[in-house]
Amino acid sequence: MNFITAQEAASMVADHASLIASGSGGGHAVPEALLAALGERFRDTGAPRDLTFAHVVGIGDRKERGAAHLAQPGLVSRVITSALIDSPAFIPMALNDEIEAYTLPQGVLAQIMRDMAAGRPGLITRTGLHTFVDPRQRGGLQGGTMTEPRVALMEIDGEEWLRFLPWQIDVAFLRGTTADEDGNISMEQEAVPGEMLSTAQAVRRMGGKVIVQVKRVAKSGALRQRDVKLPGILVDHVVVVPEQSQTYATSYEASYAGELRVPLGSIRPLPFGARKIVARRAAMELVPGAVCNIGAGISTGISSVAAEEAVLDRIVLTNEQGFIGGAPLTGPDSGAAQNWAAMVDQPYQFDFYDGGGIDRAFLSFVEVNSTGDVNISRFNGTIVGIGGFVNISQNARETVFSGTFTAGGLEITCEDGALRIVTEGRHRKFRETIEQVSYSGAFAAREGRRALFVTERAVFRLTGGRLVLEEIAPGIDLEKDVLAHMDFAPDMPEAPRLMSDRLFRREPMGLAHENRFRSGKED
Repeated sequence: MNFITAQEAASMVADHASLIASGSGGGHAVPEALLAALGERFRDTGAPRDLTFAHVVGIGDRKERGAAHLAQPGLVSRVITSALIDSPAFIPMALNDEIEAYTLPQGVLAQIMRDMAAGRPGLITRTGLHTFVDPRQRGGLQGGTMTEPRVALMEIDGEEWLRFLPWQIDVAFLRGTTADEDGNISMEQEAVPGEMLSTAQAVRRMGGKVIVQVKRVAKSGALRQRDVKLPGILVDHVVVVPEQSQTYATSYEASYAGELRVPLGSIRPLPFGARKIVARRAAMELVPGAVCNIGAGISTGISSVAAEEAVLDRIVLTNEQGFIGGAPLTGPDSGAAQNWAAMVDQPYQFDFYDGGGIDRAFLSFVEVNSTGDVNISRFNGTIVGIGGFVNISQNARETVFSGTFTAGGLEITCEDGALRIVTEGRHRKFRETIEQVSYSGAFAAREGRRALFVTERAVFRLTGGRLVLEEIAPGIDLEKDVLAHMDFAPDMPEAPRLMSDRLFRREPMGLAHENRFRSGKED
């Protein structure tokens, strides 16, 4: 096996090449040293230029790491990813049309690696129909001019489908934990599995180079065969980085790697506030045995609430990075999980999601209109991207969308089980017109999927293609605190009932003592 330096790896990327990098936001399995070396090479020499840069998940610390190393004018001309928010240096470049930027569904980008590995003509799926990913809208384009489409509309047996198109990849920057002398790669300390194998297979099929960053080297034959994630036949070069940390925030946490399980009491509770109130109300939708997805943002707090309420072991939480069971993490290490039962490669997790495996999905929202369309991808002059949102929301049996009622400076206080708004947020979220469609309420209704919208002061349900106000918080004035801050009037066939006062008290709510959790059945 060829063991090389990060600088030598960077020198193998040519002008106009197509590069893909592994990992997930927060530094999970991100080949940081390789990306840093490539960015340094460009600053020193002005080469390589005009790269196509793909990463399935947003990778970076939202500051200077990960994909941000490559956010230099002239280095990258096209970005293909599911999220730009983790590398915000690319966002103004996309907004100013300096680069051709696409945010495509995370599951699509993970799954298409397998199709490209097998030489298939792309990925055929219904994921993305009637959203901004649909070619009848934006085709996933977020900046620049579309030089060639990423997705096409097609019909099979009278039904609409999307075909996501393959592209050439010349170099892959991947990451593992240990390489043996033959180039076999294990991932025993990595916090997420990603789509390493499929990506390596795709790149090798296309005649490209697979370069893997690892922490250490083992003697030939020392790795257990079952631990090998990437066989040496798929690896061209290995770069050893002894100081490689598990994530940007954590040098190594054994529970992330599945080496041990931690007591539920060690999972930190959320601080009391609006975000915890929202996570608590969403957690009230949990039922025993339900298979759930916990998305990014405010919804990550649901696992913490479930642990605090002692019901985490009565449900099955999953996240798109490949974890089944346990507690998906919040905070800087979001994307990883603790106490998980299984870790599967990301493409297979999305197969499960696309096939309707999720009973309840818990996702965030930024904007929603009167017909239940949701925007999370582009708003207020910035581009976030879509992550796994489309795969999850479009295929779950029921989706609980969570968010504060307004944004930008919102302050609340709670007394005696009632809510009071101290300072209203500057930005409305319930809008007559939203900037992009990340979830189509009309399409969901036609497909028979249910949706609930949870905020700290009001709860809405999508019914008959319209948003219906069902609950308001104790202490809240319906006209002054709710309707006055919406661009449209929600349907109210009857007076909204009060949200439970338990949500607005600091002590645990006692979910474990409710009938459904005592009996193990949904009420």
